[in-house]
Amino acid sequence: MHTREEKMEAFGRFLDILDELRVKCPWDRKQTNESLRPNTIEETYELCEALMRDDVKDICKELGDVLLHVAFYAKIADEKGQFDMKDVCDRLSEKLIYRHPHVFGDAVAETAGQVVENWEQLKMKEKGGNKTVLSGVPKSLPTLIKAYRIQDKARAVGFDWQEREQVWDKVKEEISEFEAALDHMDKAEAEAEFGDVLFSLVNAARLYHINPDNALEHTNQKFINRFNYVEAHSIKQGRNLKDMSLEEMDKLWEEAKKIER
Repeated sequence: MHTREEKMEAFGRFLDILDELRVKCPWDRKQTNESLRPNTIEETYELCEALMRDDVKDICKELGDVLLHVAFYAKIADEKGQFDMKDVCDRLSEKLIYRHPHVFGDAVAETAGQVVENWEQLKMKEKGGNKTVLSGVPKSLPTLIKAYRIQDKARAVGFDWQEREQVWDKVKEEISEFEAALDHMDKAEAEAEFGDVLFSLVNAARLYHINPDNALEHTNQKFINRFNYVEAHSIKQGRNLKDMSLEEMDKLWEEAKKIER
């Protein structure tokens, strides 16, 4: 792999190119924090998709796109006299050192769990840090990931099941309450109870060290692949999916499942 000097040279070249684009390119020149934000979200999701596929080539490409946005925001701030890329890097370095006293200080953390517990305590002590345990969970997170992070934050301060098997009683309880709400034909109550079901399942996933967002995305892709197989074979038969019976589609679905194995 490349040396530290080569990496620093490449990063400097990238920043020089961004500086030139900001002056000479009409599109780059007109960008603001507000105009870049939607693209940043899109680039982040594209990186996440590449990571899910474990596509090394695409991961490298998408990391570059995300890095461009990080540097672009720093460039805009530099032009306003607020901060620059050095400030971003310095602040990050200081935070990493502060939050890893087991590496850069005298604290002890022999497991990943102990590291996370230390992080949460340190965040609460930081100047301008989280004032409450859950205030560190971004409001804009997708709901499934937010549920996981809320539960993980609570766990870090000891608010958790003593034994992970206990969570299944809670899952069953929430499902029963959801079914009861459906019997009452109360939509608002049913929606609230269904939310509780999802929250309890996310909790179960967390306790068994399963990332629920990754798990659901794998299932999404699995469904897409199988459904695409069904649709492609219906086209080969010169038929429309709407004209096929459920039994016929199920047969093709089972064929798709066998191919996966």
